[in-house]
Amino acid sequence: MRLLANTRCTLGNEDMMPKKQTRSPKRVIYKVDVPANRYDLLCLEGLTTALKVFRGLTKPPTYTLDPPVQTNKALTMTVSPETAQVRPYVVCAILRGIQFDEARYQSFIDLQDKLHQNICRRRTLASMGTHDLSKIEGPFTYDALPPDSFTFVPLGQTEEMDGNRMMEVLSHHQQLKAYLPIIKDAPLYPVIRDAKKRILSLPPIINSEFSKITLDTRDVFIECTCTDLTKGKTAVEHAAFSQYSAKPFTVEPVPVTYSAGHASKWAGRTMVTPDLTSRVIEVSGLRLRKALAIEDKIGDEQVASDLTRMFLPSKVVDAAKDTLQVTIPVTRSDVMHECDLIEDLAISYGYNNLDATVPLTVTFPKEQPINRLSDLMRSECAMAGFCECLTWVLLNTKENYDYLRRDVDLELTGKEPIPKAFQKHPPTGAKSPKSKLAAHDAESLYYPYEINPVPVQLSNPKTRDFEICRTSLIPCLLKVLQSNKHNPPPIKLFEVSDVVIQSSLAETGARNERRLAALIAGTSSGFETIHGLLNQIMWSLNLAADFEENVNKRVQRRYHLEEIDDAAMFPGRQAKVMVGDVCIGILGVLHPEVLEHFDMSFPASVLEITLEPFLEWLRE
Repeated sequence: MRLLANTRCTLGNEDMMPKKQTRSPKRVIYKVDVPANRYDLLCLEGLTTALKVFRGLTKPPTYTLDPPVQTNKALTMTVSPETAQVRPYVVCAILRGIQFDEARYQSFIDLQDKLHQNICRRRTLASMGTHDLSKIEGPFTYDALPPDSFTFVPLGQTEEMDGNRMMEVLSHHQQLKAYLPIIKDAPLYPVIRDAKKRILSLPPIINSEFSKITLDTRDVFIECTCTDLTKGKTAVEHAAFSQYSAKPFTVEPVPVTYSAGHASKWAGRTMVTPDLTSRVIEVSGLRLRKALAIEDKIGDEQVASDLTRMFLPSKVVDAAKDTLQVTIPVTRSDVMHECDLIEDLAISYGYNNLDATVPLTVTFPKEQPINRLSDLMRSECAMAGFCECLTWVLLNTKENYDYLRRDVDLELTGKEPIPKAFQKHPPTGAKSPKSKLAAHDAESLYYPYEINPVPVQLSNPKTRDFEICRTSLIPCLLKVLQSNKHNPPPIKLFEVSDVVIQSSLAETGARNERRLAALIAGTSSGFETIHGLLNQIMWSLNLAADFEENVNKRVQRRYHLEEIDDAAMFPGRQAKVMVGDVCIGILGVLHPEVLEHFDMSFPASVLEITLEPFLEWLRE
């Protein structure tokens, strides 16, 4: 069975259960994986409608706006200027004559949750609230108020509380506590109120108890506050459960008026939402067919039929020019370009029906230089008897700093000065880059090793174990050592991987840096073993120590050790690795307090170097 838009379906049946549990009749259970861009397939109703259209059992529905019902109270929304500080936009809609039963009600709630997790990005970009229209009175107001200036009864609660008390109570709620950080530190909380100043919802957290929908609800008021207006509009267009309205696939619009002082282009203007107008575009049927190499197999009429099956009503408007007219409904918000039509045509036509062809061009893959260098380093460490580790790039702040007896100011934003070794042009007397590529790479490779850089923090970590991106591989190796201390000594570990460091010079505000770290722990500190590993690594990279004589001609640079004062290591038994005036790493014996933090009772030595400068040096 061919399914829509790359949906994946797996089967199971109750006969696979133990014999004692198979008294019910045999039935097939489908588990469908819906692609992230098909929001219209997130509920059973949308999926079944799309399947009916795909199989030709029905035509794609037409979504329309119904004129507002005449009432004594205007069903409008007014947005105050203060909302621009938190969630500046709101989109509204009304469903009339909904007939809920238990299954429909649960499907309606589930659809909202799935939209919140997908297009709404866990309520950060948009969040929806649904209310029983018979329990509230228009006109409505979207405002932003101090958390201690209002009270209401949140959904599922019996106590009337202000914003601060609500945050305290919901901090123990299993589902809602994840959304509290979105507005917790804001000076103003967004609130939606009706004509009687009753609070309907406090987005993006929770609705009020008095306006909740039930199985007896017939008219539903939908409001969606958002920081991204496009996402908010799309969410409401998909959340409008119009299939069960008195007039199927019909929605009543709501005028949203933005106050004159609002900090957006809509200030002083009125937006009528939702906008269910379909987009109509004209495309070349021949171009669509050529893209799939099926121009000789089907004609434009078949292309139009295949696109219609994909919820894109199409027809041939000019057979002589191979011109198709394609109507894109609001539920197909994923269709943005002709390429999307080609993809849908391939799905409807059937990927298995496309001919396999040999590409006209042959390309040869090439490994990234940094990955080749990393593999070389892994081989050298493995041949030296060290065991490789693969650890998480995320860890908590204590492990990265406190456990290593290091301090950091987490308020810094990465506005560090340009390191001395970071230069757009090689130092005087140094070899010039051999190509434009080398010149470009030189700008990004000459970062010296930083012992205690500023980390990249997660804004809303889900667990205390993952608060920041690591700035060193050493704590990760110590965690592995802690978990394997039952093994007989000596224990030799290494890792070649990335650390993440804040940088004002990077476009994203942070950069990755490939590093190598090695650790040895046993009955003695093993410093001489770590030092020997450093010598072997440097020799493999065409570097020799300053004290070495009669070195091979392939040696292009020399390195030496200089004393440092790193709190993570034992005083007098630590050094930094210097190549010229560029620091590329550190090595030394770990301080006893560091070992105690990781519950270790025997000494250990570590080495950590950055690999990226070697990419430029090896080119010369």
